[in-house]
Amino acid sequence: MDELVERVDEQDHALGVVVSRRQAIRERWLHRVAVTVCRDEHERILVHRRSEQLSRFPGYYEVLVGGAVGAGESYEQAAARELAEELGIRALPHMLFTFLNRSGLSPHWLGVHEAVMPQAVVPDPSEIAWHGWLTEPELRSALARWRFTPDSHEALSRYHAFRTTQS
Repeated sequence: MDELVERVDEQDHALGVVVSRRQAIRERWLHRVAVTVCRDEHERILVHRRSEQLSRFPGYYEVLVGGAVGAGESYEQAAARELAEELGIRALPHMLFTFLNRSGLSPHWLGVHEAVMPQAVVPDPSEIAWHGWLTEPELRSALARWRFTPDSHEALSRYHAFRTTQS
């Protein structure tokens, strides 16, 4: 069953048109995606490898936990739902920023959140094949060596810039 998403415009305003996510990607229609950068109390970032069974970027590494914002759902609601589905964690992630992301399979608005998580997560094996908590130096090394999703590079760069301006 394909997810239903709402089309949005270049300013992230809803157009009142609901379509399947598959069609939005195929037609390159703008829609919303919510992701969360997960940190632990030691400032390490959760990195995971996507399951080989996934249709989008199977086996790629990722620093973002998330997915499509369903029709009638907010970025925050979608981010919380995805954390529960993918990591078995009930949390309310904090919205940081949105941007029009043109990397990946098709353009979309990306709502980037942050959550401080417990180290013990229970990933859904149909979504996540491996996960680990990496320090910033370990993450920089992994980004240079491992195959990450296009969204990971762009969102992480913006995430670091955002955190720098906030401190």
